Parts: sequence; C-alpha cells; structure tokens
Amino acid sequence: MKVSELMERVGSEHTGRIVAYLKDGLEEMNMTSPEHVTSTTIDIVKDQRYYDLPADYVKIMDIRVKNQANSNDEYRSIPRMIGEPPVEDAPDSDHSLGELE
Repeated sequence: MKVSELMERVGSEHTGRIVAYLKDGLEEMNMTSPEHVTSTTIDIVKDQRYYDLPADYVKIMDIRVKNQANSNDEYRSIPRMIGEPPVEDAPDSDHSLGELE
C-alpha cells in the first residue's frame, strides 16, 4: 500500500504527519517483535564467574537458572544487576575489574 492510498483511507491530507506515524509504528513493531532470536544453553560451573559467549551475539535478552528462587526444578530469570558489583573479584583473578577497565 502506498502512502497516498493510506492517506485516502484515513481521510488525511497531511503527508508529513502520515509518514511520521508510519515511521513511529514501524519502530514500535521492531522493538516489540525482535527478529532472528535464537536460544542457547551454557552449563554453569561452580565458582566460575566469566564464560565465553559466541562472537555473533548482539544482545542477551534473558538468563534463566534452574532452581533460582524456587525448589521445583523450574528455570527462572535471574535479576539483572545495574551498576558495579558490590564485591570485586580477587586481585589474582584473570578477569579482575581493574583489568577490564
């Protein structure tokens, strides 16, 4: 459908406004319906903090752990931490915070 056909259907003569509405709608659809989403699993290891992730990752949308805040063997999302961790890694760690900055 062309913009002129859409303008006829909604009864508007403001091309700029209609184009802006279309752009807003497309942007909202893009945010609410992500494409090319894949799921993968990585086994966690006791006392290991850092894991190698595939190079083609763009965004991690959710991390789920079995028995997180439950005892029913359910996978639940872990809370996202915003900001710096309250406890730093030991200085002899390969990935201490000082080395990452």
